[in-house]
Amino acid sequence: MAKKSYKDTNGTSYHDTTISATVNQLTAAFGEPYDNNTGEDKVNFEWDMETEDGEVFTIYDWKEYRIISKNEIIEWHIGGHSVEVTEKAAEEIEESLSNLQD
Repeated sequence: MAKKSYKDTNGTSYHDTTISATVNQLTAAFGEPYDNNTGEDKVNFEWDMETEDGEVFTIYDWKEYRIISKNEIIEWHIGGHSVEVTEKAAEEIEESLSNLQD
């Protein structure tokens, strides 16, 4: 299952993998994000993560250019070193979010 990571995520990028969730859901599942919710930058929230296999990835909003409500469902980009990593990450994120509702 995906978990918060302190490994270096430099070099990760977007590979057309997204999930839909709220900031509050992601925070409940993975802890506090990097938070710059001013709407002035390309990214307001970001989580540095790793898959159960230890592959790093990031979860982040992209170019919303507005303050995001923490209860609003938005589309989140998944950044990784390959499409395989981002797809695996999305599966693990969805599993974690599903476990919150159980």
